[in-house]
Parts: sequence; C-alpha cells; structure tokens
Amino acid sequence: MARKQGSHSDITGPRVLDTALRLIAEHGFAAVSMRQIASEVGVQAGALYNYTPDKQSLLFDMMRAHMAELLAALRAVDLRGDALCQLETFTRFHIRFHLPRPDQVFVSYMELRSLSPENFAVIERMRRDYEDALEAILRQGETEGVFAVANTRVATRAIIAMLTGLSHWYRDGGALDIAAIEAIYWDMVRKSVAL
Repeated sequence: MARKQGSHSDITGPRVLDTALRLIAEHGFAAVSMRQIASEVGVQAGALYNYTPDKQSLLFDMMRAHMAELLAALRAVDLRGDALCQLETFTRFHIRFHLPRPDQVFVSYMELRSLSPENFAVIERMRRDYEDALEAILRQGETEGVFAVANTRVATRAIIAMLTGLSHWYRDGGALDIAAIEAIYWDMVRKSVAL
C-alpha cells in the first residue's frame, strides 16, 4: 500500500501515538478502533501497522514510554537530605511531572486492566520502581523518628493516588495556580505521615 503524499514516518509515527493517546483518554481503550485512529491521523487503516503491530502494542508502548520518562525524570531529582525534605521534593516533583500530562496519566492508570498479562507485568514492575522510591523515603522517616506510618506500602500507594488524582481535575487558569496547589498537597501529604 502506498503512503499518502507527504506522509513521513518521523511525523506520522508520533501522530499515531498522540492520536491514539487522545482517543483512548476520551473514549477508553476498548471503544477505540485502529480504523478510528487511522482516520484521525489521515492514513489508511493498514498503514498503522507500519508503526505498531496491533492495538495492544500501541497501548503498551504508550504506557511504557510514560513510565520510562517518569523514572528518568525522578532519577534526575535531588532526593538527598532528611526524610521530610525528600518527601517534599518527591511530592512537588510528582505534581509538576504529572499535571502537564493528563491524558498520559489517565491512560497509564485507568487502562492497566486492558493490558495483556505479559505487558501488565512489565508496567507493574516500572510502577513498583517508582513506588519503591517513595516507600524508601517513608521508611527513612520512620527511622529518623519523624514519620508514623502503619504500613509503608499502603501509605505509598495512598500518597501516589492522591497526588495523581490531581491530574483529573486541575486545569490551568483556575482559582489556584500550581504553586498554591503544591503547597496545599504538600501540607496534606506531610500531615498524613507525621507523628
């Protein structure tokens, strides 16, 4: 099948991912077809298979890219200092990373159920790596005697869920700017683990 005039893989490939991400965030993985993605991109349905073997691979690639970017960004953050300082840094990092990516956040968290078992295992391992960074901070805080957490794994997941949930409702231009939101959420996180 010939490519449409003006179609280039370095342009069309990212457009396929961006379009699939937007459509899946709007309608859900099960409701979006490859034909619909192709139509939105402006290519024949068969042409999508030049960029991905199937819809499951497309979803997996989007989630894996999101998690890889998140983990790389976290590695670049300075998490030194006492546990309270580290927890504040982690909290603010999580908010700043996720707020500009509402579609990626929605798809990465709400469409886990749509992954094959093999793909789920890969994404779950990456998510666990991220959770482990926060759990290590909580454990350090217990050792330092500044945090009281009944179960660090549960507290880790609760904090991440609370912070991630912000992406579902926060919009630029609202009553509070990002700095104000960060301050409010940091206060809630700090109080949730404080002695």
